[in-house]
Amino acid sequence: MNESHSAAGLARRPQDPPRTAAGTKRVPDAAPPQWHRGMTLLATISLFIGTRGAWTSAVSSHPPVAAVITVCYAAILILGVLTLVVRGRSALTWVDLAVLVVAIVLVLCGYVLSHAGTDEAALTAQATKEFLRGHPIYGQPWPSIFHGPVAVTKTMFGGADYTYAYPPLAVMLAAPFYAVMHSVVAVTMLTTAALIAGTVVLWWVLPAPWRSAATAVCLGFGMLPGYAHAGYPAMIAVALLIPVVVGWPATGAGGRLGRYGVLRAICLGAACAAQQLPWFLAPFLIVGIYLVRRGELGHRPALAVVARYTGIALLAWLLLNVYFIVQDPKAWLSGLLLPLTQGAILHGQGAMGISYYFTAGSGRLAFYSYGSMFLAVGLLTAFVLFIKRLGPAATVLPWCVFFVATRSQDGYFLLMTPLWLAAAATVPASAFAGAWQPRVPWLHGWTARGALAAGLVAPAVLCVAIAAASPAPLHLTVGSVRTVAKMHRGITRITLEAVNTTGTALKPNFATRVGQGASDWWRISSGPATVGPHTSARYVLLPPGKVYAVSVTKHLRMFLCAFTGSPMTISSVRLSLPLTVAPSG
Repeated sequence: MNESHSAAGLARRPQDPPRTAAGTKRVPDAAPPQWHRGMTLLATISLFIGTRGAWTSAVSSHPPVAAVITVCYAAILILGVLTLVVRGRSALTWVDLAVLVVAIVLVLCGYVLSHAGTDEAALTAQATKEFLRGHPIYGQPWPSIFHGPVAVTKTMFGGADYTYAYPPLAVMLAAPFYAVMHSVVAVTMLTTAALIAGTVVLWWVLPAPWRSAATAVCLGFGMLPGYAHAGYPAMIAVALLIPVVVGWPATGAGGRLGRYGVLRAICLGAACAAQQLPWFLAPFLIVGIYLVRRGELGHRPALAVVARYTGIALLAWLLLNVYFIVQDPKAWLSGLLLPLTQGAILHGQGAMGISYYFTAGSGRLAFYSYGSMFLAVGLLTAFVLFIKRLGPAATVLPWCVFFVATRSQDGYFLLMTPLWLAAAATVPASAFAGAWQPRVPWLHGWTARGALAAGLVAPAVLCVAIAAASPAPLHLTVGSVRTVAKMHRGITRITLEAVNTTGTALKPNFATRVGQGASDWWRISSGPATVGPHTSARYVLLPPGKVYAVSVTKHLRMFLCAFTGSPMTISSVRLSLPLTVAPSG
């Protein structure tokens, strides 16, 4: 053979499509888009978050777990390299899968290190125990389980809520585990398993380039695993809602639910039977499905599809609740609505912080609740009027309501972030191009639309403004703070004067606050139970225990707060630090 011809043949050979054993040409794997690499790399980097803290804890208490985490560190580095060097899409998909596996291993390591749970897990475990015995789980106070690290939800009336206040699905699912383990571990294991299962489902159903984003949001950033390890029933709800929201505008397409539509409806009903947060999402999904189907089919067929979807969801929800309804319908209903009616003290990072953290208080805290209700109605109305624009945000809009509520903990927002991702990846704006949108005759141009949008949220903004601008009803003046001799970090008594500046009698309940959390209720040693209109009263307060310990730092801000339940008010005064020692005796 001529050498030049041979060299030319060798030069051409790598460019020829590779052949299989059968001799057919095999299409080479296309290169992945660069943003897919970026998504995988971000998910890989997210695995570092919280890992060092877990490793540090494991080294001193669980050396085998520390060894596993060390291996995970090596895996993260290797995956970072592979993300940037693999050439084909299928290869990068395998890297995505490996990132998911490492994330699951890290979540399980974190569970081994911390699985004692919080008040949600303790209540669910106790309810499961009573359920297995055939006893009622609603309306039954269990103060004995709240000790040590298990916190309790305090109410504005000076008490606390010791009862189970969630739908029953978590109890039913935890029952087999509790029958074997007889501890709160049964609940935390269930919620952790639900998070992992939900993540795997979301990873599987998302388009390939989005899959590592599911790993990062659900497992990598360290947000949701903490809630799962703590035993939050919302983890079960999130796992059930993932198949509901993935491509949700396609539900009922062509006028038929099909098996996937039925499955979605069942999952929605089950999610609503697991925790109350899905209740706020359900109206947006149901209304959105109707508007999309009406644009495709017309009013009556769309209404029929939505009726079937809603009916199946309600039936699934009812079947999961029927045992408890028959057992004690009044206690069941009261328990499910308790988070909305219990009058819990302020907590969270939302607008209520104006009155709780930044001013002396407010005499109209109820307006925060009114604002959240107005905002819910306003956002749902805007969703209907502007479905073509707001449709993709259906999984985010409901949680805006909690920002102006009296309980606006950020968990209400971030617990549902996997649903945000599911919608971003599978619900494009084009899915609403043919949706029916009500025609308002004068609604033309950006000015009119902006005015209407502002008008829909204006009542909520006004309510928040009223609550925030309302002055504290009690003017508090601290007389003295008695501390333990030779230790100015333990308070044994506080004296103060409270002046009621309103025309309503107020029954104050006192607690101290450092940061966002309030202490247990201080005991009134001397002073009236009620402060009459435009009168003053002197109080001597004793700490919840013998001594209230205070860790004094340079910038510590400590407040004494007076809460009233009817009407809902808060009045605060800052305690001077370092503490001034009152004469003993």
